[in-house]
Amino acid sequence: MAKEDRGFASMDRAKQREIASKGGKAAHQKGTAHEWTSEEARDAGRKGGLASHKRRREQMMTGGGGAGEGRNDMGTDRTDTYEADGREPSTPE
Repeated sequence: MAKEDRGFASMDRAKQREIASKGGKAAHQKGTAHEWTSEEARDAGRKGGLASHKRRREQMMTGGGGAGEGRNDMGTDRTDTYEADGREPSTPE
């Protein structure tokens, strides 16, 4: 058996969902499953949004970017159309 043929990640999505579903159901039956309160869910969503926006701002400041960042539809670099802080340049009057 090849190494890449082993483990959860190598299974097809349907099989993964089936196994994960069984685990979730067992945890609920056992009483150990975590159930989010609306306040916990709200706080988690807020923290995730803050982290995402912070990471995006940092990428813009350092000139880095994720997949496809910094290119327009034609695939050409567009870094010359933005200021160093990520804002669009002001047009001269």
